[in-house]
Parts: sequence; structure tokens; C-alpha cells
Amino acid sequence: MAVERTAVNPVAWSVEMGFNQGEIVSGHTRTLYCSGQTAMSGEGKPQHDGDMAAQLALSLDNLEAVLGEAGMSLANLVRLNVYTTDVDLLFPHYGVLAARLGAAGVAPTTTMLGVTRLAILGQMVELEGTAVA
Repeated sequence: MAVERTAVNPVAWSVEMGFNQGEIVSGHTRTLYCSGQTAMSGEGKPQHDGDMAAQLALSLDNLEAVLGEAGMSLANLVRLNVYTTDVDLLFPHYGVLAARLGAAGVAPTTTMLGVTRLAILGQMVELEGTAVA
């Protein structure tokens, strides 16, 4: 059975920003819960200290790597949580994330939270996702 996704949007502004207010998912057989992904190298070393744009791009690459290992892609994301130590600094770079999600044809439900710090010092953004297939 194919995955069926139905957007639930009582308002239109969120879709313009690249996310749905809600999403009904049916017909899925697998759910992947992804740990938060930050700008870490494959060797576990923090990358791009002080560079929000580069950290966001690498965090997204790392999320895609987890999805790919499970035979999924960004197109399978139904939920995305974005944690950042600086919401104001993240917003100018948020288009990078929105563009990649848009290219995948997906607008997952999304929450952005400003936090005091992330687990690894120097990291400014962390992406946590849920995907279905």
C-alpha cells in the first residue's frame, strides 16, 4: 500500500514558509525516528564553528544520510523539529532548508525552538525528523 499524505492547513501562511500545520499519513509500513543531526563530520568532529548557513546545510546533509541509510529521502519526512541557539540568525538562512524540502516535494510539519545551547559546544542548529515509507 502506498503512503498517502493529506495536508491539514486551516491557514495558508505556513505553506508559503514550507511547512504544513498538520499532516494525515496513512498506508505507511515503516516509520523512522531520526536523532537530532548537527554539523558533525563523519568522524564525529564539529564543523563550521560560527557559520549558521554552513551548519544548517551540513545538518541537513547528515539528516539526509540517515534517511538514505533507511532507504528513504527528504520526501519521506512528515515531521521536522529545528533547534537553534539563535533564532534570529537562523531565519536569514532558513531558505536553504525550505528550498531543499521544496525540491523534495515535501512540507513536513515543523517546529522551531530557540534553546540555550546544544549538546556539542559551538553547534548552532540541530534537525530532528520523523519519516514514513
